[in-house]
This record gives sequence, structure tokens and C-alpha cells, in this order.
Amino acid sequence: MKTTTIAVTGMTCGGCVASVTRALKAVPGVQDVQVTLTPGAATVSFDEGKANEAGIKTAIEDAGFDAA
Repeated sequence: MKTTTIAVTGMTCGGCVASVTRALKAVPGVQDVQVTLTPGAATVSFDEGKANEAGIKTAIEDAGFDAA
């Protein structure tokens, strides 16, 4: 299990936080997600055999936000 924190920009409200959370929980292998509006960040715990940071960032971007 690996945990990483990714900066997320473009979130402006609780609905944005919920959207990012849903997108990340849908990624196979993701076990736990904590998304905060201030600062804009997502802390994600995932199974490295099923998910990777690139896929997690893609999920955030597909939800309409920027991941760094």
C-alpha cells in the first residue's frame, strides 16, 4: 500500500471536493481518499499493483481539475 498527496487546483467548493473524491474512489486499487479544499490536495492510499500516480492524476484531470 502506498500513500501519496497530489496538489489539486481548480476546486472552489464542497461539490468540487465531492467530485474529485468520487473520481478517485472509482480508480481500481484506490483504498482511501481524503480531499481538502484548502489547501487543494488529495491524499490517496492505493495498491501499487493495481493503480499508480499517473492514473490517479488522470482521474483528477478527467473530473475537470488540474493535478500536480
